Amino acid sequence: MKTFVLMTKLSSDVAAKMKDRDQIGAAWLDDVHKKCPEVKFLAHYGLLGSYDFMDIYEAPDEETAAKISMISRANGAVLAESWTAIPYKRIVELAKEI
Repeated sequence: MKTFVLMTKLSSDVAAKMKDRDQIGAAWLDDVHKKCPEVKFLAHYGLLGSYDFMDIYEAPDEETAAKISMISRANGAVLAESWTAIPYKRIVELAKEI
């Protein structure tokens, strides 16, 4: 499995419903699990900055990561970016090959 980071910025309509955040987030997670059952979430953070949430997860490939971003957009995110995350030790190994 590959590691990905999902960066999410909510639409103003969804962000205005912060009291319902737990329910909205649970519905989003159920949707992801139904459409991408192989995905394993490792961490979930709320952020104060350009993005509202960061999720770190494992998925088999980039297409699955793209689906998760699309599911997020369909559920009220104005931005949803899935980034590939490479372990630091592997980055160091790759740098030695240059």
